[in-house]
Amino acid sequence: MLPWTVYLSYGDRRILEEQYPSMKAWVEYVRRAAGDRFIWNSGDSYGDWLTFATTVPDYPGATTDKDLIQTAYFARSTDLLRATGEVLEKKEDADFFAGLLAHIRDAFQKEFVTPNGRLSSNTQTAYSLALAFDLLPESQRKEAAERLAADVRAFHHITTGFLGTPLICQVLSNYGYFDEAYMLLNRTEYPSWLYPITKAATTIWERWDGIKPDGSFQDKSMNSFNHYAYGAIGEWIYRVIAGIEIDPKQPGYKNILIQPHIGGGLSFAKGSVHSMYGNVASAWELKDGKMTLRVEIPANTTATVRLPKAKLEQMTESGKPLQSSPGISGSRQSDDAVFAELGSGNYVFSYESSAQ
Repeated sequence: MLPWTVYLSYGDRRILEEQYPSMKAWVEYVRRAAGDRFIWNSGDSYGDWLTFATTVPDYPGATTDKDLIQTAYFARSTDLLRATGEVLEKKEDADFFAGLLAHIRDAFQKEFVTPNGRLSSNTQTAYSLALAFDLLPESQRKEAAERLAADVRAFHHITTGFLGTPLICQVLSNYGYFDEAYMLLNRTEYPSWLYPITKAATTIWERWDGIKPDGSFQDKSMNSFNHYAYGAIGEWIYRVIAGIEIDPKQPGYKNILIQPHIGGGLSFAKGSVHSMYGNVASAWELKDGKMTLRVEIPANTTATVRLPKAKLEQMTESGKPLQSSPGISGSRQSDDAVFAELGSGNYVFSYESSAQ
């Protein structure tokens, strides 16, 4: 929705400064539209466009109220402006938008959330928005995440449209529901990301069922077969499966987080990102109980690597004990994972793993 999000993550101060006036104008427009109630419920809106729908009797669809969606994105936009103001050292603005955000959160909770943490639109999109944008009190977030995971398990598939789809798997992962996230990724029946592949698709479709299970086409007047929105799952694949993350404390890949999560029946994965410093790469393979993780860290950067289901004393890097490997400035055991601090270079970590 807001193009400056990527610049905030990448730490590009120049572009943030250029975009800042239009960012403020956008939020001011919405603030006036929302009025003193801080609920944005006016104007034209597609809502959660092309969400799951059904004509099967007694089988629910998944429509999310537009005012809930619009208010959630009003909050998200305001929060991004607050963060941008802090980066640009505009304290007065940052304080103003922090105050506005508090009003929007309070209004969201009063209008759309029950005391037990149930949302008025009891849908996957509603819970994904509320949790991704930190709109719920801390005390209600665990319960809300469980409601989201339970809905995924009940449907056995995704029900989100354009606005919920980019968020759902990341939210599930953030709250520890990796099995549910991988289940959504691996499903091949409609609706799912892999269903179009069963129909010979080589691109992302606009609709979950651009070609229906019976082979007929959806609405011929509006049925793109090359559309980005549902392709947003790619971000989750990079961030969770390959495990390449931006460190919010040192954005722009100055310090890189490598933290792959094994699951979904996958035995290997690899991914790379071309950062301003050079190539960042992560590739892992799980074979015969042995985990191998190959990492490439570009010059003038550092990295923190999380190795899942690992024991420090059993780990090697390029065939050497971790503690004696050049380029590694520190390592530690934390629960069932090992963390290593790296300088630039190429590394090969190997260890026996209980991951499946």
